[in-house]
Amino acid sequence: IPHTFVTLHVGPGTFLPVRSENIAEHRMHAERFSLSPEAADKINNAQRIVAVGTTAMRVLETTIRKSKLLRRQIEPRSGETDLFIYPPFTFRIVDALLTNFHLPRSTLLMLVSAFAGREFILRAYEKAVHERYRFYSYGDCMLIL
Repeated sequence: IPHTFVTLHVGPGTFLPVRSENIAEHRMHAERFSLSPEAADKINNAQRIVAVGTTAMRVLETTIRKSKLLRRQIEPRSGETDLFIYPPFTFRIVDALLTNFHLPRSTLLMLVSAFAGREFILRAYEKAVHERYRFYSYGDCMLIL
């Protein structure tokens, strides 16, 4: 399976709970990212893009929004992102996501809910609790297609 790497230097803001009643008022801390020319080339030639982790998802969705190229084409880029992904969000480049089971009220749980749909994620989490899956960064994971 062809693969490549993107980088997001995760800051503590990623793991802070959302405390605003209105999630649109929550502000992400800016985090540095980079996407190399080689990575951009592989991604632009891919038939299906699977983000391995929410950090990769944020880099790809940030980069596609800054690109001046054609649809689903990204450019190499380094910079900062404060992209907060929550429902409803239109994903432009990622087709599937491999991710952990995240904590309640976290920006990461909101991201996966935006990607797969809130009701689907709630059912998946109910099943995970019932089956005693492990949550958080070193726990079990799920592939969302």
